[in-house]
This record gives sequence, structure tokens and C-alpha cells, in this order.
Amino acid sequence: KSMTHILADLKVFLETAPTSWHAVQEIGNRLAIHNFLPLEDIDKWKLKPGGKYFTIRGGSLCAFSLPKKSPKQALILASHTDSCALKLKPLPSYLLQNMTSFGVEVYGSPLLSSWLNRDLVLAGRVIILNKDQQPEEHLVILDDATFIIPQLAIHLDSEVNEKGVILNKQEHLCPLVSVSTQEKNILEKLLKRQLSFQKLLSFDLFLVPQEPARFIGLNNEMLASYRIDNLFSAHASLAALVSCKNPSSYQLQMALFLDHEEVGSHSLEGAGSSFLQDLLQRISYHLGLDIEDLIRMKNNSLCLSIDMAHALNPNYIEKHDPQHQPLLNKGIVIKYNANQKYASHAISVAPIIHACHKLNLNYQSFVSRSDLPCGRTIGPIISANLGMNTIDIGCPQLSMHSTRELIACQDYLDLLHLLSYLVQEG
Repeated sequence: KSMTHILADLKVFLETAPTSWHAVQEIGNRLAIHNFLPLEDIDKWKLKPGGKYFTIRGGSLCAFSLPKKSPKQALILASHTDSCALKLKPLPSYLLQNMTSFGVEVYGSPLLSSWLNRDLVLAGRVIILNKDQQPEEHLVILDDATFIIPQLAIHLDSEVNEKGVILNKQEHLCPLVSVSTQEKNILEKLLKRQLSFQKLLSFDLFLVPQEPARFIGLNNEMLASYRIDNLFSAHASLAALVSCKNPSSYQLQMALFLDHEEVGSHSLEGAGSSFLQDLLQRISYHLGLDIEDLIRMKNNSLCLSIDMAHALNPNYIEKHDPQHQPLLNKGIVIKYNANQKYASHAISVAPIIHACHKLNLNYQSFVSRSDLPCGRTIGPIISANLGMNTIDIGCPQLSMHSTRELIACQDYLDLLHLLSYLVQEG
């Protein structure tokens, strides 16, 4: 694909994947086009050397390309599918005076003020009872009803510009749904505009911003969107994996897309689950590897935990360490933390820097100011669970955890170049 085409495809991906389940569905569709075969967790698998497969568990997916011969090492490209958000409560609708609102829970650590005064719709998964009285799962984007979280007027909060927006998570984040109805079962009625069903059994629905992704800047050199963290990395990992035309002789290649990173990864399908270990054991079984072969392979492997990095904000230069200021448009970022919040260490970093030198790619280093806390990624969790060399890399981004995040397009192309090279060299 041309560079213009791949960036346009990234924009489409961001717009079609408002939740982790939509992201996984979109990734699965793209893998199928490239002849990756779907596998069900509960089925008995039949894997062949040189085969390409993927399997889904909830909002997580793992795609893998098997080597032609017995694998000696694995290359894992790991990213996450979830983003910080506002999630509907189980009994969401309530009436106050003549106004109906939805109650929400905060998922992860969003920049709460960015959710105010913004056009929002519902998206996620629902389980309904169909006409045959059977439960049925559907993914929905309910874009025919738009909601908004109205901010308090400045006249009623006169010091807001001096003291900042102070939001109570219970009281101040509820979207206004209607002033024209006092009906019950509003959510069911809303869903029935798109789906035919007997009864709504359960749901996982999030508010998502309606504004589409957009190329911005003087020369359209940047991209603004919701969920850049971390669909940016997921798209690059996917594009790199499917670009490989010939299976490796000895390297198992995996792209891992995991849910629940923003809430700690300890879930059925998160990085702290058995998902990846189960997969490696099943793959080993089908390729005739015993326990010792699997452990040897893991010790000879590399995992790239690919997530976003804090770009230098020109309005807040003092928030970065003076020697470690990742800049937009200046290439991939290698992330370090002395307390193992990032998994990078000298051994895992060296091959990536070597590859960047070989490809003439820009790279940058990031470490937080010593007096500021550091974010977390799936890198240390995978490294600890698997006993595998892991590096945390990413690309610089502004407005992280906002409803409108910002990256430079060239950084995406640099990341894709690096990942494609690592996959091809396998």
C-alpha cells in the first residue's frame, strides 16, 4: 500500500472501531482477507507449519503466523484495544424534573473535562433474546441518537478559568438523553431502532465521541481522533504482520491485541490472563514442542509492547525531563523506567536501536521526570508472566486519554517501517 493509502486506512480504522469489540471485529475481518483462518477457543485445533491463524477472546485477539519448521524463537507485537471512557451503568436511565439522563461509570483514567460539551453516541455489545428465545450477541453503534454532557455555565462557576474544572464522577458526567419523554425502557427502544429482538438481556455500552478522525495542521501532517491510544499501535502491528508474504523458517510471529490495559489488565482476556500462555502451549503441542522446547523458545524471543508516549507539549515544557523530550514527527520512542513500569532494559533495547540504525529511522528516548509518576503498559505484565525479553516502544502523542488525541503521521510511518522490517527479517 502507498503511504497515503495506509494513513487513510488508519483513519478509517479509528472511525470503525469505537470499542474494543469493534476493533477486534475489524482486525479479524482484515486478517481473513489476508488468508488468516479463524479459530474458536472451545474447538479442537488443527494447526499446520506455515499456517496463518487468529483467535478472539472477548475484546482481545491474537493473530499468528507459524514457521515452516520447528520454531526456535517468537516475535510478539503487543498492543491494546481499549481506551479510557465512560460506561453505561446496568440501570442507566433516570428522570430529574423533565430531563432524562444516563448514569455512567468511569472506565480507566480519562481526561474528564474533554467529555463535556461534545456530541456523544452509544457503542458496544448487547446480548438479546431473539425470536427463537435464544441469547444472541450483537455489536452496535447507536449513531441515530446523539447525547451531550452539558458543562455548568461560567456565570454559575465564575472561577472555573482560574481554578480549573472540578468534576464529581457520580454527579457531573451524566449525558442528557431527552427532555421530550418520560418513558421506561429507553435503552431497549433505542436498540430496537437497529435490532429486532424479544428482550434485552445484558449489555456493555460506552459513550463515544461522534466527531470523525481528521488530518490537521498546515500540511495535514497530523491526525486527530478518539482512541489513537492505542488503535494507532494496533493498526501498525496488524499492517506489519499481514505485509509478510513468506512464512519464516524458524520464527513464530504473533500480533497480540489485548483488552483492559487501561484498567490494569487483570481480566479474562487482559495481559494478566492466561490468554497468551494458553496460545503458546496449544501452538507448541501442535508443532511437537515439549515443555523444555517451549521454555527455550521463550528465552530466545522478543516481545514489543507498543503503546503511546507523551510528546512534549509546547505549552507545558516543564513537565518533561530536559534530556528526554519526545517530539512529534521525530520518530519512535523507546520508553524506560527504573521501577519496571516499562519493560525496556539494555538487552531488549539493543536489537531495536540496531534495527533503527540499519533502516536510518529516527528514534527517541523517554523517561518521566524523577518527581512525576510514570504510566503503565502491558509490557512488564507479559514479560513477568512469560519470562520473555520485552521492550516498551511507542510514538509521541499529545492529549493522551482525551476524547481527541493527536499524533504526527510520519511517526506512524516510521513505526510501521520498523515493525515490517522485524517481521520480514524473521
